[in-house]
Amino acid sequence: MPQETLRWGMGIVDAALRELADDGLERPMIFTVEPLLRSTDRLILPHLHDVSGIISDFPPHAPDTAIESALDRCILAGARSIVAYGGGSVLDAAKAVSHFHSLRQGRHLPIVALPTTLSGSEFSHYFGVTETSGARPFKRSYAERDTVPKFVLMDPSLLINTPRALLLSSAVKGLDHAIEGMRLVDVDHPHAIMAAAGARRFFDVLEQWPTDLETGEAVQRGAVHPDALLQLQLAAWQCYFYPASVIYGLSHRIGHILGGTFGFPHSVTSCITLAPVVRNCEARYGNKLRVFNSPGEPNPGAALAARIESLVAHLGLPNRLRSFEIGLSALPEITDLLRANYQSEVADLGEDADRKLEALLRSLW
Repeated sequence: MPQETLRWGMGIVDAALRELADDGLERPMIFTVEPLLRSTDRLILPHLHDVSGIISDFPPHAPDTAIESALDRCILAGARSIVAYGGGSVLDAAKAVSHFHSLRQGRHLPIVALPTTLSGSEFSHYFGVTETSGARPFKRSYAERDTVPKFVLMDPSLLINTPRALLLSSAVKGLDHAIEGMRLVDVDHPHAIMAAAGARRFFDVLEQWPTDLETGEAVQRGAVHPDALLQLQLAAWQCYFYPASVIYGLSHRIGHILGGTFGFPHSVTSCITLAPVVRNCEARYGNKLRVFNSPGEPNPGAALAARIESLVAHLGLPNRLRSFEIGLSALPEITDLLRANYQSEVADLGEDADRKLEALLRSLW
């Protein structure tokens, strides 16, 4: 992917932002969310020049109405770049606006990413926009190389105020990228090599994570060292190091339906879907999943699924659909949407995939 600069380390944000004008990024529009406005004023604004404005009213899952509004505001303000400060929904919004800006104005808006979560959207050309004009909302996936952020800043200070559940569930989403990225590549592919290293880094840090404490409090008490946060950021990068080779699988696609249509938090969907999908689609992956296990593991898919389940339980994250306001009556609609839009991913279940899909979804509930 065509990132021009990736910088990482504690305390890098201030100097990196001050240098953006020298790198040709002019008239930035800041994309963020309401809970981050105070830190935007403190951490971001003082280091930028000629800011065109701040947009902070981005709902989850990048609905098309919010994207259209943000695009209009960027054009009206004469924005020539975007500084995206937030999680996956903010990054999706930035990529979507850059894409539609190119269609309307003839040029993409270059993006500077300051991610506050660990799903890794800042490294990829994928983004989703939730279409709201139909009978039910539907999250449409896009892939466009020119929307990849030009600059990515990974600083542990960006994670300290991220709520515990959001931070940790986004790490499981990062694992999802690593694992489902193996669908169409083999163990000698660069994705496999980097993703295996990233997954090990995620597991090593997260399996030692303290219970209950919010992120900032855990750092303040010394239960989590800032370097552990940096290790998580590097793990997210490794898990999504070759996004052009990552073709989403059934865990992601169920997550898109749960998020875009039913309003589930984006990051938490992988906590519910990833382990069961790995277990049920093990034959599709074959022996490739051994890259995520100890050498000699005879059942790599089952062992990996069990480790993910154990991690989600240790972190105290939701692992069933019934943790949210959704009943069994919604399962037929989820099934129909998956069959209609994601046939190849459903086929990962193997022979008699339709029946297996229904059983899988019931197990998730």
